[in-house]
Amino acid sequence: MPFERLFIAIPLPVSLREELETLYEPVRSIAWVRPAQLHLTLRFLGDVDASLSEPIETALARVQVEPFLLTLAGIGAFPPRGAARVIWVGIGESHPRLNQLRQQIDDALLGTGFPLDVRIFHPHVTLGRVRSDASPGAAIEFLKRHRAFTSAPFRAETFQLCASELHPAGAVHTLRKEFRLAPGFGSFSKHAD
Repeated sequence: MPFERLFIAIPLPVSLREELETLYEPVRSIAWVRPAQLHLTLRFLGDVDASLSEPIETALARVQVEPFLLTLAGIGAFPPRGAARVIWVGIGESHPRLNQLRQQIDDALLGTGFPLDVRIFHPHVTLGRVRSDASPGAAIEFLKRHRAFTSAPFRAETFQLCASELHPAGAVHTLRKEFRLAPGFGSFSKHAD
């Protein structure tokens, strides 16, 4: 059976993706995420058996959370100690509906029998990855310069199930299904080729 590498995310408005792109600096040791691929990660599912795609989509369509406002704030890195591997922007104050959305997504996935890890939820937008041959302090100056970044608020109105294919030039994301945030509202398909 074929597998797909899947994740669930909140898409960002074009204006916010363009704002984040202005942070990118010509640093050879950092591979920046293409602006069209920027998203707020809710849950990384990893390699999923294709037979589970339909049950997952059906379960996610039952998630009922009202739209809400979010602000991106603070630039950081994973891991939190040692050499940075991933550079990200977090969110401002955590919104109760964001946590509700994540919990309902997890509940929906568990209802399908999908196994979930129990790591703490760190909502973030991945901006770039530090190359393996980078010097240990390659990202430190960038992090210092942009640590206080704050975006204008944006309205989270949908979340998406996406596939991610790994390529030498970076991951390519394909929208599988988009779900509208609104109590009792279903979903609508938007498959990309």
